[in-house]
Amino acid sequence: MKRLTIKDIAKEFDVSISTVSKALNDSYEISVSTKEKIQKYAKDNNYKPNFNALSLKNRQTKTIGILIPNMLNYFFAQVFNGMEKVANEKGYKIISCISNESFKKEVETIEMLSNGSIDGFILSLAEETVLKNDFKHFEDLIDNGTPIVMFDRVAEAINCDKVVTDDFKGASKTVKYLAKSGSKNIAFVSTISNLKVGKKRHQGYLKGLEKAGLPVNNNLIINIVDEDYKNYENILSPIFDANEIDAVITTDESSAIAAMKVAQKRGHKIPENFAVVCFSNGILARHSSPKLTTVSQHGEKMGETAAKLLIHRIEDKSDKKEAPKTVIIKTDLVERNSTKKA
Repeated sequence: MKRLTIKDIAKEFDVSISTVSKALNDSYEISVSTKEKIQKYAKDNNYKPNFNALSLKNRQTKTIGILIPNMLNYFFAQVFNGMEKVANEKGYKIISCISNESFKKEVETIEMLSNGSIDGFILSLAEETVLKNDFKHFEDLIDNGTPIVMFDRVAEAINCDKVVTDDFKGASKTVKYLAKSGSKNIAFVSTISNLKVGKKRHQGYLKGLEKAGLPVNNNLIINIVDEDYKNYENILSPIFDANEIDAVITTDESSAIAAMKVAQKRGHKIPENFAVVCFSNGILARHSSPKLTTVSQHGEKMGETAAKLLIHRIEDKSDKKEAPKTVIIKTDLVERNSTKKA
């Protein structure tokens, strides 16, 4: 079937293309009765806007592409909520895609949406992209005039707006908090040691130990590369048996719950003589037993900030563009029952 166009609708009602366009966009310039007739006809005949034509004419589709590496991660869900909230307020639609940590899928998604269907991208890098250190697809986007905003996992080499968490300070402050409440053997468990955010948290942990006057014990720095969270307890159990540990900081909720279970099986009482803190203030942390103290990265705020930055870029028609900026979101410690107050 031939795709219905604005020209076809104009011919059907013997009106101008401009009138149809205004009616479909609910313009006050068109009478209510005419708008209703045109909108009903368009809906009944499955009219779909031609995004390519729109972008060529207006250079704007009022649509944002969002690329998230993993939707099962509650933090990314929070970020998405923030983006959607701002997009709705500003009259933008969203096309959301998931890379599933795949470089190939990330590249394919960007190629698919770079045909005029969107005005710009908000994205967080897939783990494979970080490991490959290949960002040509982003460079091509920017060279073609498509604005992008990176969040959380970002490529420093790409000249675009970025929104990141202060992961270093978040980890450092957490060590200080645990040391003040009496912890002396603080383990660090990371499931994202390959990513920059994981490295920043590791560096912050080391700085926190230094500031607290605690020695670095490399046996207590545990990098889990197994993606199956069901194995976390099996990985941590022998380490807990071989080392004296009275507190754990983890980079995610699943490994924190695994650490808490391992500690409890060995007779530790939480929080009396064992403390657990994790990054990401998600659902698991609020429903674990006991409830987890967390380092909140304010995902929703990060999403809102990223969306505002991108929409500003899209709508900025000035000849002289602002230099790209990096916005740093501060973390907060949300105290619950897995730690005792200092």
